[in-house]
Amino acid sequence: VQLQAFGGGLVQAGDSLSLSCVGSGRTFSSYTMGWFRQAPGKEREFVAAIRWRGDGKDYADSVKGRFTISRDNAKNTLYLFMNSLKPEDTAVYYCAVAIRPYIYSGSSRSSFYDYWGQGTQVTVSA
Repeated sequence: VQLQAFGGGLVQAGDSLSLSCVGSGRTFSSYTMGWFRQAPGKEREFVAAIRWRGDGKDYADSVKGRFTISRDNAKNTLYLFMNSLKPEDTAVYYCAVAIRPYIYSGSSRSSFYDYWGQGTQVTVSA
């Protein structure tokens, strides 16, 4: 199983940015997927999670109303649409998948996930 994240970059506060995460090695349509981020000197933190059919989503309070997680199971791809970006959103963003079918409880914990992407840097300037 491999995950590869794309879409990071340098933007200004208030801008929007979209991240993608393409999976390979198996079909992910039965698995919960999520996004996490890690800022310099800080621990990795939960950003968003999405159920296998996309019919359930959860967000960290810090991004609720600004970020949207979605997925396209036909393309084995996870997305994160980020609006109204703030300097405090600056971090390396990681996608992850839990290879246990139809399990969602606990999806805000990093220990819930089995595979991780390599991370993509998002930098928001003031």
